[in-house]
Parts: sequence; structure tokens; C-alpha cells
Amino acid sequence: MPSASSPDDRPSSRQPLSPADETARWQETAERLRDQVTMLEVRARARPRVALAEGILVERYRLANAEAAFSLMRQASQRANIKLHQLAAAVARTPGPGPGARVWLSGRAQHPIPDLAALGAGTLNAANQGEILGAALHHVLDVTGTDMGNVQLVEDGVLRMAKHAGLSRQFTDYFAFVDGNTSCARAAAARHQVTVKEVASAAGFDDDTRRVILSAGSRACHSIPLVDEQDSVLGVISSHHARPLLGFTQAQLKALDATSRTLGNWIKWHQATVLLDALEDLHQLALSAPR
Repeated sequence: MPSASSPDDRPSSRQPLSPADETARWQETAERLRDQVTMLEVRARARPRVALAEGILVERYRLANAEAAFSLMRQASQRANIKLHQLAAAVARTPGPGPGARVWLSGRAQHPIPDLAALGAGTLNAANQGEILGAALHHVLDVTGTDMGNVQLVEDGVLRMAKHAGLSRQFTDYFAFVDGNTSCARAAAARHQVTVKEVASAAGFDDDTRRVILSAGSRACHSIPLVDEQDSVLGVISSHHARPLLGFTQAQLKALDATSRTLGNWIKWHQATVLLDALEDLHQLALSAPR
């Protein structure tokens, strides 16, 4: 009776890939690996800020460990409806309360809520960061005639993604932090609106950046710096367009400038009011936390 052939002796049922299919498979693998590297880079850039704040809180309040500090920050950030990384950055940059102080920020000035009428969204909850950024982004996309765009806020000198619409996960991960020569970075540096009429041929993009933008379906983009009354740049809103741009009318540019000023003043108010309220709440939580 003939012996059964081993698996290695049997002819393979799989047909060899054609050169084109083999190339496509390697391109797909490379794309997936690039996305994984981008995700890891985002985590690597975000974690040190939180870890620094954890260390400060553990030492200041004699907390049990970093996990306890993280839990307190998460609770305070959720109650204030802000991102945990924003609260962590504020902990790191704000001088701490005096020894035994029951209040962290005594005697701070109260600031009036800025006028948000230029966002064209009716009554808004000024303390709700997601609601305000969403309304501003929607208004910019309406003015510029597209459904793709994003908001970035300045954090530690870098633009960080805060809100987006119509863009791929690959895009938002890749541009989670921006400090390079993109249209948004150029708008922030120049303090004026910047239009990229044709991404495919425009100077100023490296190959990876251009590839990610084009892969998201964006053929052109327009970036608006968010500035306050002192002309400090606090963020950028960008619209992305499926076709090359010819430019915008003076009426459109004026409406975008009004949005820029409105949102810039709101960011300043939010930092001086809602964010500091969250720090005060964190202080009270930490004082009552178990040691």
C-alpha cells in the first residue's frame, strides 16, 4: 500500500501571484505598516504629557500612585467636557497651589462669554468645547462649499487635531500633531489664510504628506488661523476639497476671517474659564482623595 504523501510533497492549490498582484500585495502591506507606525507615534507623543501631570499630582497630593492621579484627571476632564490631555497640559504649566491652600487659583478674574454670532449656529453652550468647535467647523465648510475639514488647537507649540469631518482615520492619525510645512502650519506661522489650489503639484509637501492628503480625497485645501484680540494664534481650521480650487471671493474670505476671530476669542475665554475651573475641580478632588 503506497504511503501517503506529506503536505510538502503535494502540489500547491494556490496559483502564483502575477507580478502586478505581488506588487499590489506588498504596497498594501507597506500601507498598513505605515499606518501602524503613525498610530504608535501619536501615542508616543501624547503619553509624556499625561505622565508628567500624573507625577506632579502624585507628589503634590501624596497620592497612592500614577493610576490614582490619572483617575482624578479623567474625572475632572469629563465633568468639564474637555480632553484629558488638555487638562494634563494645564496641570504641567500652571503654578501649583500654596501649601495647604483650599483653593488653587484664588482671585482670578472672571471673563465675559464672547459673542458667537459669527458662527451662525444660533444658541450655543459656550462651555461645551465639542459643540463650539463643531459649529465653527460646520460654518467654515458651509462657507467654503465642502464636507471635509478639521480643527487643530495649539498645544505646547504644536497643532493638535481637535475636531474633524469627512476625513479618513489614516488622515486624522497622520495629522494628529503638526509642526511641519503644511498649509495649516503655514497659516499659523503667517497669521493669515493660506490656500493650496492643487495638492498634487503644490510645493511644500513631502511625499508621505502629499500621499496621505490625496488618499483622503483632498485635491485642495484652505487653512484659516484662529487668532484672538492680541493676534495670538490659538489654532487653525482647514477645509479640504475634492477638486482643485480657483480661490474664494472677498465675501467668503471676510466670513472666514470673522469665524477666525470669533473662535480665537472663544478659545482664549475657554482657557481662562472652563479649563481653569477644571483645574480647581481637580484640586478639590485631589484634596479629598484617599492617600
